[in-house]
Amino acid sequence: MAQFVDRRLNPRDKSLGNRQRFLRRTRAEVKRAVDKAVAERTIADAGKGGAVSIPTDGIGEPQFHLSRDIGERQYVLPGNKEFVAGDRVDKPKGGGGGGSGREGADSGSGEDPFSFALSEAEFLDILFEDLELPDLVKSSLKDATAREFRRAGYTSDGATPNLAVLRTMRVSMSRRLALRRPSLAELERLEAELEALRAKSATEAADQLRIGELDVEIGRMKRRQRAIPFIDPIDVRYNRFNPVVVPRAKAVMFCLMDVSASMGEREKDLAKRFFVLLHLFLKRKYERVDIVFIRHTHEAAEVDEQEFFYGRETGGTVVSSALKTMIAVREARYPIADWNVYCAQASDGDNSAGDSRECVAMLDRAILPLTQYYAYIEIADEDASDAREKDLWRAYAGLKEKASNFAMARVAGRSDIYPVFRKLFAKQTRQGAAR
Repeated sequence: MAQFVDRRLNPRDKSLGNRQRFLRRTRAEVKRAVDKAVAERTIADAGKGGAVSIPTDGIGEPQFHLSRDIGERQYVLPGNKEFVAGDRVDKPKGGGGGGSGREGADSGSGEDPFSFALSEAEFLDILFEDLELPDLVKSSLKDATAREFRRAGYTSDGATPNLAVLRTMRVSMSRRLALRRPSLAELERLEAELEALRAKSATEAADQLRIGELDVEIGRMKRRQRAIPFIDPIDVRYNRFNPVVVPRAKAVMFCLMDVSASMGEREKDLAKRFFVLLHLFLKRKYERVDIVFIRHTHEAAEVDEQEFFYGRETGGTVVSSALKTMIAVREARYPIADWNVYCAQASDGDNSAGDSRECVAMLDRAILPLTQYYAYIEIADEDASDAREKDLWRAYAGLKEKASNFAMARVAGRSDIYPVFRKLFAKQTRQGAAR
């Protein structure tokens, strides 16, 4: 049995070709493992690479083996008492033969799953496969790119301002060492010795012989120095810059979370997981993504991430206070002409009487017309049988029918976060978003 594996090394000693082929062959299993890992990981590790476990089915290397149905073979079987050389033995039906297997045990057993390490880039590529920003955003950002020059190593041709002095001196030194160019210190030492011998009042025959040797050696060293210059034109290196197309548009993501008394740790954890996924997704699409955290009870305030998720403040619920704060921050720091605005709002759906109508009015007039995409996530009760619509959901339902850049979805547990995220940002349009 022969087994062939391509082990030709790629840059950084990685068998990149084999790795890519393996990922293509097992992509479905790796995708399921990545989806599962997102729900099980801590929030801080949600987008990091790492080991994922997949079933051993289908991960074997391609093998060449002899067909059991054709050809002739000779075996030496110990303990044979029935046959002699030259006897013909019928082949077992169905390509059978002495197959390998495992002995049964008095308890269940199986093979350990295959653990495969993914880099952070590979993990995120698989995680966000077949996802994209809504079509409205794509059309508004069409051709919103710029060409920037970025460092790309060194070159032997270039302009003087781009001269790489350290690299030039390093190449020069390497050339001089390889060609064994006499050093200045060595030449000065021999010249000092020659001057000392000539300064003697009386020189012996040995001194005269040494003076002759020094004259010849010093002359040879000077000629070699002239033949091997300190810096040669072939040593000169310049910084190389390649043009790279980069997105010019910038994005800001507003994260609005209800932290009133009705939002417990479970609700906050689910909201944070959605926000982390959204942040990772946008970061791969834009050169710069700002995140603005706004938490609210009956009052709203912009806070940092630590306070956003782990603050202890609680109180009543007035959702419109968060929307007002968002508008104020956007007008102060994020001009619409330069920034693409996204918003993700997470709430349990409870709101004070009459405030939901004000929220709808603010969204309709001041937020949605200037926002690329607005996603409302309602943290539902764990009891799936409780399907009653809460105040905010009922108020937003009418808005959903009018605004094409507004989406709504419910989540009840960790396992719901990623499927809902995929629905909200699936390819084609928002029409497939969860309702």
